[in-house]
Amino acid sequence: METSIACCTRSTILPNVSSQQYSAALASPRSVYPSFSSKSLKASSLFGESLRAAPKSSLKIVKAKNSSSLVTKCEIGDSLEEFLSKSTKDKGLIRLMTCMGEALRTIAFKVRTASCGGTACVNSFGDEQLAVDMLADKLLFEALEYSHYCKYACSEEVPELQDMGGPAEGGFSVAFDPLDGSSIVDTNFTVGTIFGVWPGDKLTGVTGSQQVAAAMGIFGPRTTYVLALKDVPGTHEFLLLDEGKWQHVKDTTSIGEGKMFSPGNLRATFDNPDYAKLIDYYIREKYTLRYTGGMVPDVNQIIVKEKGIFTNVISPTAKAKLRLLFEVAPLGFLIEKAGGFSSDGKQSVLDKVIINLDDRTQVAYGSKNEIIRFEETLYGSSRLKTAAPVGASA
Repeated sequence: METSIACCTRSTILPNVSSQQYSAALASPRSVYPSFSSKSLKASSLFGESLRAAPKSSLKIVKAKNSSSLVTKCEIGDSLEEFLSKSTKDKGLIRLMTCMGEALRTIAFKVRTASCGGTACVNSFGDEQLAVDMLADKLLFEALEYSHYCKYACSEEVPELQDMGGPAEGGFSVAFDPLDGSSIVDTNFTVGTIFGVWPGDKLTGVTGSQQVAAAMGIFGPRTTYVLALKDVPGTHEFLLLDEGKWQHVKDTTSIGEGKMFSPGNLRATFDNPDYAKLIDYYIREKYTLRYTGGMVPDVNQIIVKEKGIFTNVISPTAKAKLRLLFEVAPLGFLIEKAGGFSSDGKQSVLDKVIINLDDRTQVAYGSKNEIIRFEETLYGSSRLKTAAPVGASA
């Protein structure tokens, strides 16, 4: 009998953690956030306390109306492990996403406690002092290797395939940006990790729509793990609690209309008059500007606020910088699973074939009408065309 997945919301109270417990944990950062080792990952522990596996009795299974299939309900308040066990039967994917969650927790601590000088922010990795982006890079590779289900991994820092030892059949290949926004860590802006998961052993000759999962870790005032799975509706936010557990706190299934814009690569307006026209429209129509210079928080706010538009447009002198494999496709997957839309100007970024590991592109993410406006303003027509022109394209 086929099992389908549905996510629902119920009110929840976050568990209390005493200030003494939290302070004691932070007093010994080596024991709290150890570098990845088989010991730390086997324990699935951050604060010396094993994460709970979802007991079978916790799965809520109900009959769908007019259907013989079963519906497994993932709920607000679930732990990451409970959510994943309800969402997929693929133990390899559960293992991989859990291991990446372990890495994100450690990266969050390393970013938060980094020492920033004139040229870089650094922290300890074993006996080494590394720039935080390279430290994040190493942690993610270690987590993927330890998952035992990753065949190939590739990082924006070194865009070459690395064999992680996992199986090609039944395994996955992962591309990631270890620390997007690393240049603004010293200013204490929000930064994050981005990754996409493809089945098998290929990261070229594939499209973003073939991802089985994508996620980002957001390291700001709150530490969150935002993920989407191919066969599960919506994009889901997990909050890192004081005791080191990820808790499901938000589902996003629709992106509505709202006047919020986040314009990247504004230098392109100098010699791209259509982009300048679009920006002028946002200003004239009194959109709220929300732009940090970090792609992760600027895209995440669309999912959290459930409205808005992010743009990063090219021009003859301002070339594309965003990488399709490491940033654009995974974030496009998260946005579209959340009910939004993505575009390179003419098509969804999830339909673009990744030819080379370092392929770059322009991009927009947002609600349907905002993407229509983006495409029509820059290229005169939109694949999502509605009955009447909208905004700057009118």
